[in-house]
Amino acid sequence: MSTAVSRSSSSSTFGDEFFVDTEKGTLLARNESSLNVESRKSNERPRAESSEMRQSKNDSRQATSIDSTAADRAAKKGGKVIFAASLYSFCSVSMVLTNKSLSSSYNHLLDGDLNVLLVVFQAVIAVVLVETCKALKWVEYPSFDLKVAKIWAPVNILFCAMLFTSMASLQHNTVPMVTIFKNVTNIMTCMGDYYLFNTPVGFLVILAFGVMLGGACLAAINDVKVTGLGVYWMAANCVSTAGYVLYMKFAMKRVKLSKFGMVFYNNILCTFFLFPASVFLGQFSLFVNSPALHNYDYFSKNIFAGFIGFFLNFASLNCVSQTGPTTYAIIGSLNKIPTSLIGWFIFDTVITSQTWFFICVSMTGGFIYSYAKIKESGKSVRKSSVAGS
Repeated sequence: MSTAVSRSSSSSTFGDEFFVDTEKGTLLARNESSLNVESRKSNERPRAESSEMRQSKNDSRQATSIDSTAADRAAKKGGKVIFAASLYSFCSVSMVLTNKSLSSSYNHLLDGDLNVLLVVFQAVIAVVLVETCKALKWVEYPSFDLKVAKIWAPVNILFCAMLFTSMASLQHNTVPMVTIFKNVTNIMTCMGDYYLFNTPVGFLVILAFGVMLGGACLAAINDVKVTGLGVYWMAANCVSTAGYVLYMKFAMKRVKLSKFGMVFYNNILCTFFLFPASVFLGQFSLFVNSPALHNYDYFSKNIFAGFIGFFLNFASLNCVSQTGPTTYAIIGSLNKIPTSLIGWFIFDTVITSQTWFFICVSMTGGFIYSYAKIKESGKSVRKSSVAGS
């Protein structure tokens, strides 16, 4: 019995040892599997973090690319605007000085003036030049189309109205009064640009107009002469000038032509409308009956003026297209500054204290307006970068 007891105890002991060993093995296996899970998690965590880092780097690179693309577009747009404004200013000042040279050289030989006929001469030369460029395959635009001419005709009608009302207003108003109303025209153009084309008008733009208008009023404070007829012609000039600039932008959007095609229609219609007017005003007969004008010098200066007029047409259309009617009107007003200074040097034109004051105030208004447009350009760049992201 003792032997049996010992066997049973030994087997029991063996069974306990086996159970313990089996339990230990199970525990060991469980520990190893948990270690494997933890190691997999620890391996997956850096992978997830690295993928997140790569995604954030890609996002930052994409944002940087969008910002740089928007900045490049803004820089190109700014370059085009500066070129358009500079070309228009240069051609406008050159045209004024050329016509000043013609009038100062030959007006004393005439019993009258040839202002309208000179515009006709320059328009004819511009048509010849643009047609020559087309024949040489330098530029392309379709042949004359009556439907296109009807759409573009109001531009020339308003231009003729602007020309005649300007001459009439100078006859019935003093130059300082005309200058004041020219600044009112700029404000009217700005309002039309805002209501018709949704061009934003900020506080600095309004301040620039206020400075220029206030300066013109202060410069004319000692030379204010108002008549009913003078106010009528100046009001008509304000409406026709603002309408000319605003309708030009509308026509440019509606008519699908290159800038040279627009130059062609602009000048051929200008000739059609203004030549009968020059005959009616007696300017054509005055030119025919003035042998003093039938010389090489007069014709060469007119050809040169027509050459500048050709580029002025292109520059005006390009400036309105790139900058808008308001900026175009402001540049036209600021062109009086270099015109006055260059005329002072070339033609010994007297610059009064009032003119100097007006020049300083106009430059101040011009700087404020330029700063306002630079700020607007910066805002548009930021908006486009946010939209792109």
